[in-house]
Amino acid sequence: MGNRNNTKCRAGRKLVLSACFILSSWLAVPVAAAVCEQQSVSLRGDWGQARFSVEIADDAAERARGLMFRESLPGSAGMLFVYDSPQTLSFWMRNTLIPLDLLFIDSRGVVQRVHENAIPGDETPIPGGDNLLGVLEINGGLARRIGISPGTQLRHPAFAGRNPAWPC
Repeated sequence: MGNRNNTKCRAGRKLVLSACFILSSWLAVPVAAAVCEQQSVSLRGDWGQARFSVEIADDAAERARGLMFRESLPGSAGMLFVYDSPQTLSFWMRNTLIPLDLLFIDSRGVVQRVHENAIPGDETPIPGGDNLLGVLEINGGLARRIGISPGTQLRHPAFAGRNPAWPC
């Protein structure tokens, strides 16, 4: 009786695994078609992949305001700060009410530095480094929970045409 149940169990597992593979393959098609849009960023690393809907801050006024005065940020959302050319970047948390993780990104879309849990309201400069093209702000603590670290690759149209590590 034990062998018969084991055989049924193994057959059942194979069926479930096959169904999961077919479902994940089917779901991957629409996701792959929509991975490079202005309103979202995709990240990948040894830890897997993640996707965030983003607001873009690509001019002086938008970058100056950032996420100031927001009382919350959905878990799958963030703000992507994009600059015209690579430069030295430093941020602060003036008038920011929620803790944030700051991902400092080079022109190829590679995370160079992660500053975790920036303190709301703190005006101490948070240096990101040199030759950076962007910063992604997400909810504080999320980078660690997901596994985002230096070397993580980001895909977004802002990095197209700059020899991106993960092209659109």
